[in-house]
Amino acid sequence: MKMKRFGAALLAGAMMMTALAGCGGGSGSADSGSGSSGSSGGKTVTLWATGSDNVRAVYESLVEDFNKNSEYAGKYEVELQFMLNGTGTQTLTDMLAAASKAGQTNTDYDIVDLGGDDLSKIVSQIGEESFVKLDDSRLPNAKNVEAESSVATDYVQPYRGTTVILAYDSEKVATPPTTWDELVEWMKANPGRFAYNTPGTGGAGDSFVRTAVYNFMDEEAITSDDAKWEEDWDEGFQYLADLHQYMYKSGGSIVYPNKNQGTLDLLNQGEIDMCPNWADMVLSQRAEGTLKDTIKITQLDPALTGSFQSLAIPTFGSNEDGAYAFMDYMLSESAQEILVKEMAAIPLIDTSNIDMTGFEDVQNLDVNNFRIMSIGDLSTDFNERWDNEIGTLG
Repeated sequence: MKMKRFGAALLAGAMMMTALAGCGGGSGSADSGSGSSGSSGGKTVTLWATGSDNVRAVYESLVEDFNKNSEYAGKYEVELQFMLNGTGTQTLTDMLAAASKAGQTNTDYDIVDLGGDDLSKIVSQIGEESFVKLDDSRLPNAKNVEAESSVATDYVQPYRGTTVILAYDSEKVATPPTTWDELVEWMKANPGRFAYNTPGTGGAGDSFVRTAVYNFMDEEAITSDDAKWEEDWDEGFQYLADLHQYMYKSGGSIVYPNKNQGTLDLLNQGEIDMCPNWADMVLSQRAEGTLKDTIKITQLDPALTGSFQSLAIPTFGSNEDGAYAFMDYMLSESAQEILVKEMAAIPLIDTSNIDMTGFEDVQNLDVNNFRIMSIGDLSTDFNERWDNEIGTLG
């Protein structure tokens, strides 16, 4: 499966910084934890990533494989600094922006994992020039990847794909909907059998409601943080209000579960028959046996949102050579197979030499149909409006 170029423009508004933090000291300070002694040397490579627990688990496997089995084993050793979503007041983008704006150098931000809104936000705050412009001659495995980021194209390297899909129980739903109109008809015929999680508690519900609203708007709005677009939300929010009556009920009341896992648990328990969720989350749990093997996935037209996850090397890190080595490793068949097997990630290289047994669904996801949404700080207003107008409906 060869990936084709993915070309959707991304824009994001600036985010106000309220805290100053970084892993190095002040300007010109010594490295705070990488154990290396210059911008390009040293053995230890500090990798920073953020996300849910399944991302942490797969990164632990990748780091172990790199340190013990890769062609770079013995020359470099990666240490993982992982920030679990929702566990702190400061995000990775906050920390990177603070370090850059403080003029810090020789920090332990050697290589960072960024994607979607995080990538857009950090580029809008400190500019793409705060990252090393990538030299393909130092990334031999990059020749196997045709996918490109639409943000900071020359400064970040995509390594996996991800997308929100519809998950459904094939024992209950013989023919899943393929369009939004068909989905609405299915909801009407099966009231109470569909759920999406509260926006703001997980990306799946967030993707569902934003896509539903922006389907009524000009295509350019989906990647704009211009406040003028808020005036065009009315039709979409009325659409969500009309759908409210068909949502999952508990104790006689409509309930919007918390988090992506909340809806997936309901699906697995037979309380609902369909919900939006992340493809990798559904397929990895199914492979582990914690999700029924009757749970399948499908995509709507227009599609729910997806994106590439990418790696970048900050100019204020302390081990550029080691960062390049790990980035190159992440594009290897070994690393891509780990990503498939442990989190059902969509690989960005030819899969002919990768064991895809049990993950054939991944090969059916067409990355060309992914839609990237990036509305910057409008997301705060959007979620507040959902809370006030949809979450409060009786």
